[in-house]
This record gives sequence, C-alpha cells and structure tokens, in this order.
Amino acid sequence: MNIVVTGSIAYDYLMSFPGKFTEHFLAEHMQRVSLSFLVDTMDKRRGGCAPNIAYTLALLGERPLLLATAGEDFGEYRAWLDAAGVDTSPVQQVAGKFTASFFCSTDQDNNQIASFYTGAMADAGGLSFRTVKDCGFAIISPNDPGAMVQYAGECRTLAIPFIFDPGQQCARMSGGELKEGVTGAAIVICNDYEYELLKQKTGLSEREILAQSGALVVTRGEHGSSVITRDGRADVAAVTPVRIVDPTGVGDAFRGGLLKGIALGLSYEVSAQLGSVAAAYALEHLGGQSHSYTFREFMARFDAHFAPLNVSAR
Repeated sequence: MNIVVTGSIAYDYLMSFPGKFTEHFLAEHMQRVSLSFLVDTMDKRRGGCAPNIAYTLALLGERPLLLATAGEDFGEYRAWLDAAGVDTSPVQQVAGKFTASFFCSTDQDNNQIASFYTGAMADAGGLSFRTVKDCGFAIISPNDPGAMVQYAGECRTLAIPFIFDPGQQCARMSGGELKEGVTGAAIVICNDYEYELLKQKTGLSEREILAQSGALVVTRGEHGSSVITRDGRADVAAVTPVRIVDPTGVGDAFRGGLLKGIALGLSYEVSAQLGSVAAAYALEHLGGQSHSYTFREFMARFDAHFAPLNVSAR
C-alpha cells in the first residue's frame, strides 16, 4: 500500500524552561500579557508533522511518500529522510523561501508555548494528489489550511481513503473548512482539546461527525486514546515511557503507528495500540525523529503491553 503523508515540513527549535508557565500568568491581568521566559537549553531538530509521521512509518517498514513543500534550506533534510526510508520525491522546494519553523518552549510540567513560522508551507496548495500514482491511503495533517481543504476534496474525488488530522490548525481553520475536512474522511483524529474546539467551531456533535466520517480517534496524552465508531467505543491505554524527555512529535508518532496498523489490515483499535507504542518511543527522546528501533524491537514492546500479534513489517 502506498501511503501518502501531507502536512508541514519544519525545523523545530526546542527550548526548555525550568519552571512552570502557569505560575507566571496572573488571572487579574489576563487582558494584557507581557511575559518573557528565560530558557536553559535550545536544540534545533528536523521536524514538521508530515516528516515526523513518515519517519515512524519508515521505521516500521513502510516507504511513505511525502507530499509537501519546503524551502531552499531543505537539501540536507531531504537527504536524511531519503536515507531513513522516506520517499521525498513529491516534495517541492520553493525558491526564495525558508522551510517552515516551529519555536517551542516546554516547562517542567511538559506544558508548551509555541509559535510557527509558515515559510514555504504557504505554497502547499500548489501540490495535488492527482500527481501521485497508486495512492492507497493518505493522511492530511496540519498544513496550510487552504491546502488541507483542497487535499480533502481531491481525496473524495479520487476515492482515496484519508485521515483528516487538523491538529493545531483547529485554531486557525474556520468551521466551514473543518467541516470540509471531516466530510468523507475514513478517520478524523485529534487530541481531546482539539476535539472540543472542532465540535465548537463546526457545531457538529460526535454523532454528526461520525455521520460524515468512518471513525473518530481522540488522543488523551498519558490517558491513552479512544477509538469511536458508529458501533461503539474502545479505549486504548498509553504505553508508559521508560523516561520522559520531550513531548514534541509524540502525536505524530502515534499517527505513524496507527497508519502502520491500517496498512497491515488491523482493526482501528489494534492500530491505535501500535500508535501508543510508537508514541512512547518519541516521548523518550528529544524531537520527533531522534529515536530508532527495529520492527522486532517494536513488536516485542507491543507484545509486553497488549495482546501479542503475529505480524511482519511488510
């Protein structure tokens, strides 16, 4: 199965704040906030939702196609992804622009404050699923909002099953745009906060979302995830990490594991269990692509937490 991953390509600038952000917000002065947090460390990492998802898929034996835009500074990143097993041939480098950048500070409670510079991501609407041959499944992860709506429409027209993953763009997209993404999706996925925002902005209830899509997956951090269909609900436990280093890219890793399960023909519940294992690996490392494992190591960890599976990488 050819899996096409769309979404942002970005460089992540990850900073750590030794205190708690919440201790510095004054309820009586929320109408005017002026804060600066002195951070102890900063690391520049390869990131972006699409490469993070694709990287997990590559670790699990797939060769996903990355359909996204990047800037003139993408050359080294492209070579690294190609070496990791991601097909970057659909990626378009935009002249005169930098690759998008994610600036994120994390406090000691793993709360995050972030800013995102769009850069070449703004040109994502220039790409099309019509140029991709034999697409068996797709994920539309956070990207330029107009491009996300366009991709959803193309997937419906071309009969390509897709996951709609609005993520942090729930805050930017209108209710109408979010409805366009939900309509016809095989799966709608978001975290619990984004899910409430999605319902508020679209005016859709859970039942109405499921009337427009095949399934709903809601991730809940350390509380795992829920897979909701018209037939019922299954709650999937999170996998306890060996250590907690950085939450950046954890949700993307979950999505990569989920997609691997779908590629293997597994149920959405079991696919979400694969997602839980993938998420734990990411949480134990800095950034979304600094961890690694073999498929055998991954499945051994899976078998230690869930009902054992007899599957191979391909």
